[in-house]
Formats: sequence, C-alpha cells, structure tokens
Amino acid sequence: MSQATERATAGFLVWRLSMKWRVAVDRAVAPLGLTHAQYALMASLHGLRRSGLQPSQRQLADRTGLEPLYVSKLARALESAGFVARTRDPSDPRAMRLSLTEQGSEVTRRAITLVQGLLDQLLEPLGGQDSPRTRKFTRELAALLDVNLDPHTENDEEQP
Repeated sequence: MSQATERATAGFLVWRLSMKWRVAVDRAVAPLGLTHAQYALMASLHGLRRSGLQPSQRQLADRTGLEPLYVSKLARALESAGFVARTRDPSDPRAMRLSLTEQGSEVTRRAITLVQGLLDQLLEPLGGQDSPRTRKFTRELAALLDVNLDPHTENDEEQP
C-alpha cells in the first residue's frame, strides 16, 4: 500500500477503485465495440435472460444502478449496433422490454470472458475470486450498496 492510500478516506478509495475498474473494463471491451456502461447493461441482460427474464428498461436501470434515461440511451445505441432488441411491453405500452440479439449474445460472452480475467487480476491480492477474503469483501461491498444515500429520504423534520 502506498503512503498516499494509507491516509486516504474510505470514500476516496471507493472512488479510486471504481475509476480504476471502469477504465480497465473500458479498455478491455473497446475492441468489441463496447464501453463499460454498455458492457454492464449487456452482461446484466445476459444474466437476467439466463434466469428466464426479459426486463424492461426500468428494471434494468434498477439492477445496474444506472439512471433510467441513460439506460434508454444505451439501449438505443446497442440496438443500432445490432446487439439489443427493444420491444414494447404488451401489458404496458410505455415500457420497453430489452433482450440480446444473437450477435449481442456472442459479443457479451466474449466480453464476460475478458472482464472475468480482469476480475481475477483485481482479486488476486485477496486470494482470488473464491477465497474467504474475497467472499467477505463481497459481503461488505453489498452491505455498503444497501445504504440509502438519497438526501431526499433523510429525516427532514424541522428542528424547533
């Protein structure tokens, strides 16, 4: 650990790690014609499809943590590239359902392989993807993700 990171706050380290990860994934998937955000959307679609689901854009936004408007923009770009199909939800004409095309599925499988290699590299200092330290780290990250950081949901009662 460098001297600079020894004194860093948890918030700074989370930000730096997220930036390092985003840049690494961007570089890895760029030869496939994807960005990190596009990869996140397509990999999520891939996982949901394996569970038998065809999510709406809103459901995908909720799963990925991306803003719904950004998911819509990404989905339109991926549709233009031939990777994603967007169809109207028969039960809600305002909603769009998303699915991977055959070409999108192939690109996603290749991208997942690349990103898994990066994850192996990232988690090596913790003993690898299946190590007890990594499992603990994953639980701690999940606990942090469960914290509501929306300032509008705080207790806004006026003090007398």
